[in-house]
Amino acid sequence: MRIKRHFDADISSIGSLTEFVEENLKKHGIKEKECARVMLVVEEAAGSLLHHALSKPGAGKICVTINKLLGNVEIELSAKGEEYSIAQSMSQGLVDDEITDDIQESLRNIILNSMTANLKYRNRNGINYIKMTVIRSKRAFLYQTLGAMALAVILGTIFSKVLPGNINDTLNNMIFSPIKTMFLNALKMVVAPVVFFSIISCIVQFSDLSSLGRIGGKIIGMYFFTTCIAIAIGIGVFYLIQPGDASLASSLAADSGAITSQTMNVSIIDTIVGIIPSDIVNPFLKANMLQLIFMAVIFGIATSLLGKYSDMLVGLFSACNDLFLKVTSIIIKAMPLAVFCSIMSMMLTMGIKTIISVLGMFCTFVLGLFAVMIMYCILMTVMGRINPVNFVRKYAPSMLQVFSLSSSNAAIPLNMEACEKKLGIDKMIYSLSIPLGATINMHGTCIYLSVFTLALGKIYGVDVTGGAMLSLIISIFVLSVGAPGIPGAGLICLSVLLAQTNIPVEAVGLVMGIDSVCAMFRAMSNCLGDVAVSTIVAKSENCMDMEIYNS
Repeated sequence: MRIKRHFDADISSIGSLTEFVEENLKKHGIKEKECARVMLVVEEAAGSLLHHALSKPGAGKICVTINKLLGNVEIELSAKGEEYSIAQSMSQGLVDDEITDDIQESLRNIILNSMTANLKYRNRNGINYIKMTVIRSKRAFLYQTLGAMALAVILGTIFSKVLPGNINDTLNNMIFSPIKTMFLNALKMVVAPVVFFSIISCIVQFSDLSSLGRIGGKIIGMYFFTTCIAIAIGIGVFYLIQPGDASLASSLAADSGAITSQTMNVSIIDTIVGIIPSDIVNPFLKANMLQLIFMAVIFGIATSLLGKYSDMLVGLFSACNDLFLKVTSIIIKAMPLAVFCSIMSMMLTMGIKTIISVLGMFCTFVLGLFAVMIMYCILMTVMGRINPVNFVRKYAPSMLQVFSLSSSNAAIPLNMEACEKKLGIDKMIYSLSIPLGATINMHGTCIYLSVFTLALGKIYGVDVTGGAMLSLIISIFVLSVGAPGIPGAGLICLSVLLAQTNIPVEAVGLVMGIDSVCAMFRAMSNCLGDVAVSTIVAKSENCMDMEIYNS
């Protein structure tokens, strides 16, 4: 909604101008205290514009525009006049002798500076503009992301129906896919340092290392416990729905070999040995989460035991942690654009028919994820003794953002922010649980591997029972712990399980078309588990602000 009105560029008009603004702000539900603050800023901003407009012949009118969009409320004042520097006047205040020649103007700028951090000034074509954000909606970013998703689905459907395939391929290869890749690369750039410094910053907060062991043990124990339940749920929903049609075997993708040619070691011994890096640099270059976590724990414990240099290093690590989190927050601002390009790329390359052909398996997979969500709610009620409705309501916006990323590692900063600002979880807990969960807690992947392995086995007439089922369960557990939290890892893990259970590896071709969609759901479920476990552990340790959680 947009409201605009013009007033005479005269000091006597300020009263009616502020009354107009106040009346409309109250219509938008702005509280009286906030409204009074805004009125002071509006009055001073209008005075600042008039001060520079009156000296210009034919200044005429001052325009007031009130705009409400996606929960945000903005006010823009504009008037003809000479360009001037609000920022310079604000920074100098009453200190500079040149500014003290006009005390009123200096005071006005000081008020503007102190009353609002969301003030923007510009001069265009001889017109001065001052824009201020009165209310910044907490859901504005969510609305932008949802809007980008909806627009991408609509345009993607139209493009795939109307435009020739070669044009769609060109659009995807030249525009949508590169933008999506650049955004994911930017996130991956900061994932390793965010994990490393956040865990160190967490560990150095423990004055008693026994507390670290207790909390870490709780987190890992909960992750392994819920992983076992997730595997059982995945197998259970498969036998409940029984997806898989043998006629689909003839629809194999020609390029399935590109995926199945890759291998992944499922050895428990190799996974354990691989935790310890041979040097300091490679874990950062390869973003090896297990090795980064090991290094961070060792560095954190050593810092706590260092003595006189501890305080200096603690400050350094804390500053580095804040730095990379700030960089991440800057990158995340491009999320709506990345979401749009990601969905468009998926719509143009995958096609609707491919999704429909394996809809049974996909719906079974989603049903399993829904069952896992119910499991989290039950655990929060029974073990955490907290209301799971508040958890779902507050974490839902972050789930949609994680969905578009389709990467547990890339979502680490988002989950940390949700834990602190939305759920009230202490940094001491989430700085350890979230990076650790992104590595070893893959509930969505467990459901995916269970459902699709058994369904593809049914398509090819391979029964997985007895010892083969036990071997499958153990392999899913190990793969879920050792699989990297990046897009595409699930498909590689699936090819490993198919080979292990004597299912033709070319069966992966049936899943390739929808794996990008499945990856989004996997990442969303994985991250939901990370945050849910963090919430339960934080509540058990009294490291949770219940006022924030219940607000």
